[in-house]
Amino acid sequence: MATITTPEAPTSSPVNKPNSVQASRAQVFDAFRRWGYLQAQLDPLGQYLPPKTIPDLDLTGPDADEARGYYCGTVAAEFMHIADAGRREWIQERLENRANSRKELQIQDQNRTLELLLRADLFEQVIQSRYLGTKRFSLEGVTVLVPFIDELLHHAAEHGAVSGVIGMSHRGRLNVMVNVIGCEAADIFSKFEDVDPRSILGGGDVKYHVGATGDYVTRGGKTVDLHLVSNPSHLEAVDPVAAGRARAKQFRFGQGGEDKLIPIVIHGDAAFAGQGVLAETMNLATIDGFSIGGTIHIVVNNLIGFTAGPDEVSSSRFATDVAKRLPIPIFHVNAEDPDAVLRIAALAAEYRFTFHNDVVIDLIGYRRHGHSEVDDPTITQPIRYAKIKDHPPLYQIYSKAIGADISARTKELQTELVEAQKEATIRKKMPVLSHLPEYWSPFHGGSYKPEYDVETGLTTAEIAKISEGLTAYPADFHIHPKIKKLLEQRLEMGHGERPFDYGMAEAVAIGSLLKQGTPVRLSGQDSQRGTFNQRHSVLVDIENEQHFIPLNHLAPDQRQFEVYNSILSEAGVLGFEYGFSRDYPEALVMWEAQFGDFANGAQIIIDQFISSGEDKWGLLSGVVMLLPHGYEGQGPEHSSARVERYLQLAAHDNMQICQPSTAAQYFHLLRRQVMRPWRKPLVVFTPKSMLRNPSAASPIADFSRPHFLNVVPDTEAQNAKRLLLCTGKIGHELRIERQKRGVEKTAIVLVDQLYPWPEADLEAEFERHPEAHEIVWVQEEPANMGALSFVMPRLRLIAGSRQVLSVKRSAAASPATGSAKAHRDLEQRR
Repeated sequence: MATITTPEAPTSSPVNKPNSVQASRAQVFDAFRRWGYLQAQLDPLGQYLPPKTIPDLDLTGPDADEARGYYCGTVAAEFMHIADAGRREWIQERLENRANSRKELQIQDQNRTLELLLRADLFEQVIQSRYLGTKRFSLEGVTVLVPFIDELLHHAAEHGAVSGVIGMSHRGRLNVMVNVIGCEAADIFSKFEDVDPRSILGGGDVKYHVGATGDYVTRGGKTVDLHLVSNPSHLEAVDPVAAGRARAKQFRFGQGGEDKLIPIVIHGDAAFAGQGVLAETMNLATIDGFSIGGTIHIVVNNLIGFTAGPDEVSSSRFATDVAKRLPIPIFHVNAEDPDAVLRIAALAAEYRFTFHNDVVIDLIGYRRHGHSEVDDPTITQPIRYAKIKDHPPLYQIYSKAIGADISARTKELQTELVEAQKEATIRKKMPVLSHLPEYWSPFHGGSYKPEYDVETGLTTAEIAKISEGLTAYPADFHIHPKIKKLLEQRLEMGHGERPFDYGMAEAVAIGSLLKQGTPVRLSGQDSQRGTFNQRHSVLVDIENEQHFIPLNHLAPDQRQFEVYNSILSEAGVLGFEYGFSRDYPEALVMWEAQFGDFANGAQIIIDQFISSGEDKWGLLSGVVMLLPHGYEGQGPEHSSARVERYLQLAAHDNMQICQPSTAAQYFHLLRRQVMRPWRKPLVVFTPKSMLRNPSAASPIADFSRPHFLNVVPDTEAQNAKRLLLCTGKIGHELRIERQKRGVEKTAIVLVDQLYPWPEADLEAEFERHPEAHEIVWVQEEPANMGALSFVMPRLRLIAGSRQVLSVKRSAAASPATGSAKAHRDLEQRR
């Protein structure tokens, strides 16, 4: 195995090195606080984490012995990178205080710990014996996770927590469902039994991905409502989703919400070190709009990732070193020392509720079986697994350590689990492991029904009133001259004196929802101002940079508008907003990509949660994705939002995919999203050059019509001979070109909703032009991109005897040219 180096550790003695002759007590303790974690006894099998030779710790004497006992035992603490001296002193005081060490546990606490260890191990053993060779991702080797969570929840409840959100990957998930969440073992076992395939029809998910809900009763008798978040095989993808759900639930609690709900995320060591969304999510910890008062991060560390050893999954000594970028404590604990584990659980909970910051706990154990119980680990780690073969389970080690006879209790629990397995064979159904909160009761998923729609229009008087509030600011506010002019123009729009652009249409839509009682949340890179200088939802005083948000000052009883400039992240932030929408279904929750292509960085969230969450887990979301789209000569990464990818994900009315062609259409679309009870994700291809283009502007009268138009008819053409169908800005360009050429008998119809496919609306439009012999789909994207492959077969189904053709760019490997001149030449030739 390759040697793992630790660059930050001293490798040679500095001039002021504390030695046994000259070192004061303060110097000795400072050395061990800084480097003691490198000599801790952490690997239960003593193979992968041997103590490192650190010159600064080559000390003798009573002070060194005492410090070594605190910092080089089965607990290793990394906290000296924290800049705040008060927090460092808080940690060292507790680590160095024997009264807080839980060395002398009460008999009842030891018995509870033993009971939880026994339950955790026996649960795994019964599955191993009854369902041999079936994947389950066993917790064996780190079963101390169960008493750790028990201790953590006890202290969280003592600090006022009544709820918790847990995100975790596969390892130990089924065990946590039973021994923490409170699911019945029979329900878990039934997932190993055959079910009627007609009951799921290709949907659903494997047993170690699904979520669960339950009430956990702490040893103090308090109840904590728990929600285990559903998670796909992209292990760390759940991190931002769990954080977003925690934020929404805390928001519901109101003041003090951060103390009423504790977020817990359980990781594997290889995933913690290797998957970037973890770093993105941790970076949100103290960012305004994303903070959740500190997350407890627990690494279930097997010192192996599938078949890879520690030196293959991380460039540093510990998988958790990625967390050292943040000023948060990291505690490594030998998972074979339950007393030490529980002491750190208590300390972690206290730290979180004291400082409202993240804490990382690295439970270092082993993995008894192969990665998924069907692998043979002796092929790749023969020496380690030779040791594991003869290594007793932790409950046996601990029972001997505390002198407890577990033989009778072992038989009782084994009998209980065997009976649960028998019950599972009788049930033969997919168990319901989670229940939606009451706030989901007004909302529906499934197939679209026309009765779900409501009218979205506003009167001109209502629009004028909202517009006056949108354009007002305090008398002593020093506004930028350009913004002052913009607000004056917007006030004219609100009174019908000039057409509405997209920025004003969006602001009025949001303002109207706030006044109706709908909270609105928007985040994205530079979303407060808007990437294209179009939004200006936050006004900045030019003399003191104080902020003022007009949307939060429209009416005394309105709801709150939240708008945040997010960190430079797609996966982390979109996952957060999806999670928020999961627990705030009555809110309009929007994430905006700086350019539509940038959503590529969040593809896992889109594929594994947004598009498939309802089909896999029965979980709904109304999250909105705003993706700027349009070919304007800005290069490959600033042109296409990849319309084709979303259409490929569309099935069974799982989401809505729209490209509003005018400002008023955008207004109605946003209002429709939350006003109707049908909760589906919405993908909106928003414009760039068309944001202020007169062709896409809307008169005030269009805001009073009742509905969003799935298909926008061509009111200028009557009984056309040819129908050009398109979506987005190319429709406006075609109409301008038609006027230039004086072409008659050609209707240009804009398809503003691509999915669910508006078949009835298109048929109605076709009937308006009975003599149209040719239907042409026109798009600006290359032939292998855009909506072409989705649209063409559907058009042919409803075209009847009409000929269906298409106009598009040639197929290409890249979405667009990088040359603005080449782009203009192509546009002219087209």
